Amino acid sequence: MNLLHIDSSITGTASVSRQVSARIVEEIRQNAQGVVLIRRDLDAAPLDHLDSKMLAAMAPGSESDVETRQKLADGFAALEEFLRADVVVIGAPMYNFSISSHLKAWIDRIVIVGKTFRYTEKGPEGLSGGKKVIIASSRGGFYVPGTAQAAFDFQETYLGAVFQFLGIDDIDFIRAEGVAIGPEQRETALSGALESVATVARPFATSKAA
Repeated sequence: MNLLHIDSSITGTASVSRQVSARIVEEIRQNAQGVVLIRRDLDAAPLDHLDSKMLAAMAPGSESDVETRQKLADGFAALEEFLRADVVVIGAPMYNFSISSHLKAWIDRIVIVGKTFRYTEKGPEGLSGGKKVIIASSRGGFYVPGTAQAAFDFQETYLGAVFQFLGIDDIDFIRAEGVAIGPEQRETALSGALESVATVARPFATSKAA
């Protein structure tokens, strides 16, 4: 099983989403056999955002400079990692009601027509079905449905929409909310999220027993 582990937080060891995503990966590796881990830290090694030079260089027969070709190669490597993955674990904190720009840059490299989706007469069709995505979500406030700030959630709603667009229906969120409210709430949210990891990782024990 190929397991792709993505982190996008910029707060290092203090990051809640990093702690939760690491626990998810640890639990899966303990439960499943033959796990091949691919690690991508988007803060330590960020992908460049798509620009006009890269877009032009994608055209058949186009010429580009060495720097642009390297940026494209980095993006193609990220796409291949995603295509090979059976399970994708993503540490995704909320920044200004959405995801980090690092994570958005990665998404722009994997949402590729003809690779992860295609257009048909009936509309777009995802080509990435069969993968499982687990998202370690952290938010400073409270944004779940029913809260006053729910309408400001462009983080989990966006991520869910993107992966569903790619044909992935097996998506789990492990959430730590209100981590900026205060130390006590932060610890409560983190502990609750870490306790939830076992439930998400438990199905992988079946593959180990087999």
